[in-house]
Amino acid sequence: MSATATVTPNVYPVLGYRDAAAAVDWLCAAFGFEALMVHEGADRREVVHAELGLTPGIVMLGSLTGGASGAERSDTNEVDFATVPFSVYVAVDDVDAHCARARAAGATIVREPADTDYGTREYACRDLEHNVWSFGTYRPIA
Repeated sequence: MSATATVTPNVYPVLGYRDAAAAVDWLCAAFGFEALMVHEGADRREVVHAELGLTPGIVMLGSLTGGASGAERSDTNEVDFATVPFSVYVAVDDVDAHCARARAAGATIVREPADTDYGTREYACRDLEHNVWSFGTYRPIA
């Protein structure tokens, strides 16, 4: 690969905030992020999905519900993504093959591969220390 090659990122941290709208403003002001996309909930108090860019990277975030923090997260196999304060999303080409590989390596699948209503296919699993990882075909603003 040459030094001038353009590489599209394929790993996108996903953060949860109790006040995601304030977090968007603060992260942009404090760290120089640019709000590329912010989708608010019907009540306009919840951020359903936001993408903040700091070239060439992107961080995705949204509102937590239920007041969960990292220390309070459940280590069960059931995952409510509205209460997970942090996960890592990785874009992959073949979700089903990736899931099979993760399962074979001992990952606990918490959401089986499925097509979403927003046009991507994805699954989620817990790693060996119960951190949540999501893998899917969605590539933010790609």
